[in-house]
Amino acid sequence: MKYLTADFGSTYTKLTAIDSKRANIVGTASAFTTVDTDVMEGFRNAKGLLEEKIGTFTYDQLLCCSSAAGGLKMIAMGLVPDLTAKAAHTAAASAGAKVIRTFSFEISMAEQAEIELINPDLILLCGGTDGGNKEVIISNARKLSGLKGSFTIVVAGNKSAADEIATLLSASGKEFVITENVMPQFNCLNIEPARQEITKLFIERIIDAKGLSKIQEMASSEVIPTPRAVMNGCELFSRGTKRSKGIGDLMAIDIGGATTDVYSMSHGTPSISNVLVKGLPEPFAKRSVEGDLGMRYNLDSLIDASNMEFITSYSGSSTAEIKKWVEACQSSPHLLAKEGSKEQKIEEALARRAAQIATERHCGQWESVYTPFGQTFTLTGKDLSDISNVIGLGGVITNSSHGPFILDGVKAESGPRKYAKPKNPRYLVDRRYIFASMGLLAQVDEELALTLLKKEIHAQ
Repeated sequence: MKYLTADFGSTYTKLTAIDSKRANIVGTASAFTTVDTDVMEGFRNAKGLLEEKIGTFTYDQLLCCSSAAGGLKMIAMGLVPDLTAKAAHTAAASAGAKVIRTFSFEISMAEQAEIELINPDLILLCGGTDGGNKEVIISNARKLSGLKGSFTIVVAGNKSAADEIATLLSASGKEFVITENVMPQFNCLNIEPARQEITKLFIERIIDAKGLSKIQEMASSEVIPTPRAVMNGCELFSRGTKRSKGIGDLMAIDIGGATTDVYSMSHGTPSISNVLVKGLPEPFAKRSVEGDLGMRYNLDSLIDASNMEFITSYSGSSTAEIKKWVEACQSSPHLLAKEGSKEQKIEEALARRAAQIATERHCGQWESVYTPFGQTFTLTGKDLSDISNVIGLGGVITNSSHGPFILDGVKAESGPRKYAKPKNPRYLVDRRYIFASMGLLAQVDEELALTLLKKEIHAQ
């Protein structure tokens, strides 16, 4: 059996040719994603480049994922920020959506105007445990029903409010689907039903919105969100299969053109004693997406969050040269820095900062608390201190000979710790960017996918 996987990214369309009989990756190639015209053009360009390397490749199955144009814009809404709002955000992010904004409590007129300005593709509406508060979620449903926009609403809140919400949204003509509550009981997460509905809606919308209908006709199964494919690949590599062991807990960081995504495969339980855990329980497989930390489309915000003195020192470039390179990248997202150039050093310094910020947003946070019995600590979120494997994905890492320098951004700093970041991980790099491909392949042959991951992912 021969497989061809295609990942339609925000910047590049990446193809991977796989031969299951020989259990190897025959070749990979990428071309600029032609989302503004027809994605088939970029697909054909990438396939032409692939066959220049390996010769004509006839495949039995085509497996595809997409995050073209940054994926689908999504808003998550809940009741209490630390509870259902966070549960909503977790469900949305793990499904592969780009969560632009999270709202809590009843939305105000200003927030309604903000939603119209964002013009989201999807809204995940949550709020209240089953049998608990239903006034807020009903009020928010009523306000959403009157907003402009063609967004679809996924309702995953208090089941006692479902019938009234369905009546409201049906009368308004809004597209919606009702599924199980993301938090049916206090501090109990149930994100899988909402995640499945978001994925279904992604498939329906992305096919039309990004011109992937021809690809869907060619594909052997449904096109899925790229982050979902990467998540599948990470979880497989971590946990393994019934027959083969994985590598254990891991963290992966994918620094892309539009976002920086962080994946952690770990229960994240406290690594020290005398700790009080606060907030919602964390899922084993977690993804966070930072839409302001892209290496091309959001470079302005990344520059604003970076230390210019560090960048100038590391790259040997002046502030004017750095700004010139940033402007060039934003006007030509396909632009690549030459090996060993000052521009590549600028890219590496910015990528290290993106890795640092994204990891700090993803992992748990420590807080020191003094009690009558002495000092203790609270932990909100996952403790990733003992994570032993950090995997680097994304072009800026794979194209650099200084991957460890970039990945050092994920490590815990010396001295008092605020963030529960990895203390002493080993670094691995996905040189051929196969995690999304293996996540796709796992849908049809997870043993082969795990075998290839073990072959391809190497320590730095």
